[in-house]
Formats: sequence, structure tokens, C-alpha cells
Amino acid sequence: MVGLTGPESEQLRSTLQDAVVKCSERCLYQSAKWAAELLASLPSTTEQTPNSDRTEEDSQMTELDQSNGQNGGVVPVMLTPNSDPEEARLEAEEVSRYLLAKSYFDCREYDRCAAVFVPDNVPMGPISTNTPAPPTRLLQTPPSNKKGKGKAPVSASASTPLANPKSSASKLPSLSQRSLFLALYAKFMAGEKRKDEESEMILGPADGGATVNRELLGLGQRLEGWFSERSGQDGNTSGSQGWLEYLYGVILSKEKNDEDARKWLIKSIRIYPFNWGAWQILTGLIGTSEDLNHILPSLPNHIMTFIFRVHANQELYQSTEQVHSQLTQLEQVFPSNPFLKTQRALLFHHSKDFEEAESIFSELTHQDPYRIDSLDHYSNILYVMALRPKLAFIAQLATSVDKFRPETCCVVGNYYSLKSEHEKAVMYFRRALTLDRDFLSAWTLMGHEYVEMKNTHAAIESYRRAVDINRRDYRAWYGLGQTYEVLEMHYYALFYYQRAASLRPYDPKMWQAVGNCFNKMDRAGEAIKALKRALLAGTYYDVPQTSSASASFASNNNANTVDTLMDPEVLYQIALMYEKLADYDEAAAYMELTLAQEDGGLVATSTAGDDAGDDPHRQGAGVGVTQTTSKARMWLAKWEFSRGRLGRAMELANELCQDGVDVEEAKALVRDLRARLEVRQPTGTGTGTGQG
Repeated sequence: MVGLTGPESEQLRSTLQDAVVKCSERCLYQSAKWAAELLASLPSTTEQTPNSDRTEEDSQMTELDQSNGQNGGVVPVMLTPNSDPEEARLEAEEVSRYLLAKSYFDCREYDRCAAVFVPDNVPMGPISTNTPAPPTRLLQTPPSNKKGKGKAPVSASASTPLANPKSSASKLPSLSQRSLFLALYAKFMAGEKRKDEESEMILGPADGGATVNRELLGLGQRLEGWFSERSGQDGNTSGSQGWLEYLYGVILSKEKNDEDARKWLIKSIRIYPFNWGAWQILTGLIGTSEDLNHILPSLPNHIMTFIFRVHANQELYQSTEQVHSQLTQLEQVFPSNPFLKTQRALLFHHSKDFEEAESIFSELTHQDPYRIDSLDHYSNILYVMALRPKLAFIAQLATSVDKFRPETCCVVGNYYSLKSEHEKAVMYFRRALTLDRDFLSAWTLMGHEYVEMKNTHAAIESYRRAVDINRRDYRAWYGLGQTYEVLEMHYYALFYYQRAASLRPYDPKMWQAVGNCFNKMDRAGEAIKALKRALLAGTYYDVPQTSSASASFASNNNANTVDTLMDPEVLYQIALMYEKLADYDEAAAYMELTLAQEDGGLVATSTAGDDAGDDPHRQGAGVGVTQTTSKARMWLAKWEFSRGRLGRAMELANELCQDGVDVEEAKALVRDLRARLEVRQPTGTGTGTGQG
């Protein structure tokens, strides 16, 4: 993607303006807001001439005055035109009822809005006058739905028999796609509202998380009838505007029919790509990078596809140079867009560059202090960095703007968690879920708090709800592994740790957890492989190439060199596992590597000489003396002692005395070594003379 020319930029501006109005007409307010922010961040290419003193508002007023004169003084309704003559005629006839229905929707009277166009007393069936019978359901419905519908737990509007769809459909007026979408979307929202009302208290005794939207079945049947009536031989719907395909995709995704949902969402996107809501739901249906690469060829060659690719890669934790480059190109077109800046911050967050991510979020907060979106991610970063004063400021700011937003509740919950007030933190996370039961961050963070409170049952349930909402949330999978490990159910813990590692293959923490689980299950060989993978993952974000490191971890060659700083704890654990396998030479090699991290990690792993500690490569910024490196030094001292290399053992023991860790044991070893050396010296001389 390259920069846009002047005419292309103006065309994009006009299209985005049209998208804002079209999304608003259909009450898709989040998509309208997203498009409006994209529009506002598009730089202006027009320059005022000296004679053009009129403002944009003056120009609009003049056009309005002219239109008033042409229409006999009647102010036209500000709605987007339709290029389809039949649709334009229907929209013109329905304009009064449409405005009435939209006003009901804006007042959250969803059933009343739907009843303006599709009254509840109309039997449920396909909206069609030509279809003889309803088509086969694509939705995954129970097999008992065709018989005994009175027993099915569905709403009244969804439980009417489909015995005579022709007679029922004949009572329906012919509707424009805009009005039909608004009516069916209002019905969907009414079902979502009732689902929330019927849900029990968060993690209460009766909260099984199984409450469903009872309108989905009926809505899917209506849409299938509409599509089947207008579908051609190629399967495409003639004259469709893409909005009903989007609604059908939403319904299919709610019923966990991911494959068909992806198909219909892609259809909607190909017809009308500026509905950001369709792209968001499609992102949620992508589980891996392979899934993303599979669907990319079927998407249109469009700037929205470019934005989607960056967003999807960010959701898949793909913080690569290529993704950053694509994001940079987008920022050249939309230089001040907050959504793109947020994507950049989250990419830095995934790569553990917390300082850069915090800097971007701080700049966004300064530019727009009333923006609540993604503040929960910002609070996570501040929590990890332990910036308690700044987190307190963000919590106070968000509360002053809107205390009843899920993001605000998560920010406040993180603040109390950082203060170790876990009960208060749980209270705010529960409040966030009361406002939005599908708010992923709240479920995951509440699981963390329950782990801190040693409430393993509630923690497991919280994490399970999180992965039900988003199976890409590695934090929830990792949390499940931690919780089952606390319960000493290592087989379960291993399964969840492996899921987390598959989502974050370059996070050493995930592979360390897998290795520790294998170790507790007495599978030392697999544990060593996992911990070596952790070492490789640890170098992913630190250095551009890891070929020399990977060579040393992939084989048992002790002569390889390591030129990157590694985690001494992981190296020490690998050494202990080799000791468990009775491979003492390899164990000693990794103990030497552990010691090398004190000075920067640049040391040969060979243990052939007593002067290995004086290797000229042992220089640079290392971790210094730690308890782990002291344990490795003690192990090596005893190892050299057992091999009869008392000089090297004495050198290591003297270093231990200076480390300040296990000093008493080190002094005892020094005394023992001195005694052995005193005994060996005269004996060795006499023996040598006798042999000579």
C-alpha cells in the first residue's frame, strides 16, 4: 500500500462520510463512530482561495436554502440516497415509519421498533411471497425443532409454526432492505436484552453461562427465506446491500457456527466493506495465522482489508516488522487516528516493550482525555510496570468521564489489585461483567484475582468463561494451567499450558510452565525440550538473529558458544534435568552456561580447563551474582571435586564465599578441599619420585 493521491483521498473522504451516515441509519453506532474517527483523521487536501471566505456550515446552509426553494419549503430528510430505483421507492414510502422505528431504537425500545415493520402477531416464517417452503436451516439448531415446537425454550415470536409460510408472508408488506435490517436488528437486540435480564448473578449459584438469545432461530429463518427468494444460480443475492448478510453472520457466530458465519460475513464485506462491525466479528472467528492467510484471498482489494489485516495480526499477537511496516503505511494515510495508534501500542505490548506502549497510550490520553476505549489495556500495562500513581490517575480520569463503562471498571479493578486489595478488585471486575458479560478482560482479570485469593474454583470458572468468549486469550489458558498446577493436577495443567504456548510461541514464560509440568510428571526428556524452547523464545525479542543460540540448544555439543544473555534459572533447571537423566557432562555444561550469565553470557561451554572462569569472552552486562548462579557454582564445585580436579573446585568454592549465598556450606567445602590438597601434595610428590 502506498500513499493516496489527492483525488483518491477525496473519494475516500466522501465514502467514509457515506459510511458514517449509513451505519447510523441502521443504528450500528460503534461502526459509525469508528468510521467517523477514521474520517476525522484523514488530512484535508483542499485549500481555501482568497475569495472563499465561506465556512463549511455556510455552504451547507446555502444548499439547504436552495433545496427548500425547490421543494416548496419542505426540509428534506438527511438520509443517504439509493441507486436501486425499487429500493429508493420503498425507502421513500417508508420514510415516516422508518424515522419512527429509529427513534424507538434510539430509546432502547427494541420490540416496539421491530413491531413498526414486522408485528409480533405475524406468524414466523420467511419474508417471501414466492418461496413455497422454508429452506434448510444453516444454523445449528436442535433436531427437535421441527416437531413439538411448543416444548422448545424459545420466545413467543420464535415459536409460531411454519405450517403455511405463504399465507403468513402474504400479510407482510414489501419492505426496503434498510427497514428490514432495522426491524430484524431491533429484534436481535431485544433478544440480547432479555438474555441479560434472564442471566443470573455473575458466578452465582445458578449462573451456568448457558442463557441464550431466544430470537436467533426465528431471525435466521426469516433471513434464509429472504436470501433464498433472491438468490441466483451462482448463489449470490441479487440487489443485496450487504447489511442483511452481516446480520445473518452475527446470528451464525452467536450460535457458534463459525464456518458459515465467516462465509456470510465475507459476503457482506465484499458488497459493502466500510461496515467495521463485520470486520470485527470476522476477526473474532479467526483462530490462527493460517486461518487469516486462508481467508485473505477471498477479501476485496481494499483499504479496509489492509486495516483488517493489521488488526487481525495484532489480535493474533503477531508483532513482526512486517505488521509494523503495514501499520506505518496506514498512519501515513490516517496520521492522527486513535485506533491505529492503539494497534501500535498493543503490538509493542505483545512484544514486551512496555515503555513504548505506555508512551503511546499516554499520548492518546493527553490528546483525548474523554476517550475510554482500550483504557483497560493501558491499565494492564501500568499494572505490569507497577506505575501505581499513574494508574490511580487513569482510574480517576475514567471514573470522572463514565463510571459505568466496563473499561472504567477494569481500570479501577487493576488499581485495587496493584494495592493488593483483591476483594475490591473482584467487586469492580464483577461490575464490569454486569455491564457487559462478554467483556473479555474482566473475566481474565477476575480469574487472576481469585488465584491470589486461593479461590481455585471461581478462578477456573472465570478463565473458562474467558476462553469461551475468545479462544485466543493466552492469559486465560495460562491461568487455567496455573490453577490446575496449584491443585497438583499436572496433566490438566500441561494441556492448558500447551494451549497458551501455541498462542504465544515466542513467550519464554509459556514454555517454562510447560517444562516445569513435564518435570513434575517425571518426563525429564520432554521437559528439557520445552525449556530449550523457552531459551530460544527469550532471544526472539532481544536480538534480530538467534542462529548461534539455537545451535547450542538444539544439540548436545558442549563446544558451542552462546552470544546472547539468557535466563539463568532456565539454564539451571535444564542442568538439573540432565543430572536426573545421569548425563553429568551435559549437566555441567549447562551449569557453566548459568555461571556465564553473570558477566553477559559470552562464554564457551567447554569445561576442559581449570581457567574456564577467566575466559576473555566473559564480559559485558550480565545478571550479576544471583541465588541461581550461586547454586550452579556450588554444583560445579562439587562436580569438580568428585572428578578429582581440586584446583578448579577450590577456585569455585572461594568465589562462593565471596558471593554471600550459602556461605557456610561454601566454607565447609573449602576446609574439606584444603585438607584433601594437604594430604595429596606430599603423597603425589613421593609417588612421582618413586615412579621416576
